[in-house]
Amino acid sequence: MQLFAGRRLRPTLRLPKGEKWLAGAMIAPAAFVIFFVAAVPLVGVLWMSLYHHVLTNPNNQPFVGLGNYTNQLGNPDFWAAVQRSVVFTVASTGIELVLGLLLALLMNQPLRLRWILRGLVILPWALPGVSNALMWRWIDQAQYGALNAALTQTGLTDSYINWLGDPHIAMFMVVIADVYKNTPLVALLILAALQTVPKEPIEAARVDGAGSFQIFRYITLSWIKPVILIALVLRTMDAFKVFDTIWIMTKGGPANSTQTIAIYAYQTAYNTYNFGGGAALGYLIALLIAVLAAIYIRLLRGGPAK
Repeated sequence: MQLFAGRRLRPTLRLPKGEKWLAGAMIAPAAFVIFFVAAVPLVGVLWMSLYHHVLTNPNNQPFVGLGNYTNQLGNPDFWAAVQRSVVFTVASTGIELVLGLLLALLMNQPLRLRWILRGLVILPWALPGVSNALMWRWIDQAQYGALNAALTQTGLTDSYINWLGDPHIAMFMVVIADVYKNTPLVALLILAALQTVPKEPIEAARVDGAGSFQIFRYITLSWIKPVILIALVLRTMDAFKVFDTIWIMTKGGPANSTQTIAIYAYQTAYNTYNFGGGAALGYLIALLIAVLAAIYIRLLRGGPAK
């Protein structure tokens, strides 16, 4: 085994020429569909973003080059939407990581009937995004929502609160809806990592007198750190471009307090019929997500704990 230490083993299996053609023929239909479903629209949107493409004026659509991009980058509304997206992403992802870690630690304990707990935890994640948003919109409803009813009947508040109509509260409420749905995903990822933690270092640490917190900090957390980073990457990229939850609950209001970058792009394209500007915003969103992904990939290069 020492002879192969530090070396990369590469597969040496080579298909005969006839089998290569057969494999290519079998892959070709899927590749063809992917090309026309994904690649062609991406090129079309890129081409549209280079024109002043306004649906209400189809006879005057001049080529503007990067004009749509510079207009958006110079628009304070764009940067305000980016700021709201960052607030939503940081808040929702941070809460989901903390709650997901706590849930994973609980589900990893040798409890009786823990399979029931795991089944209950996964239920919110199984909900479609639209159903989750509708459910929370009804819960937060000002006149007859379940949240106001529970708070008033328990004496915690004297009057009903317009949760989704207050610019200072609305963002917090959509964050709660996102946390409710996506925390189970983070918990399941971390739970899978916890079940791979070796027992030998933990037992040795206990023999040396280490406490539970020290074992968690120096052994368990170090081992599951790569999975936590992966969960962070997935949730950050998804939260930054979230659309359905916010659109169904608030449509970006009130007073644009929940207008994230995805909502802003949609309203630019379909409320003002500025498809050129909306297409440019789509590529700017993709660029911002690519930057976030590059940062996280750099963090992930550390690899698993040794």
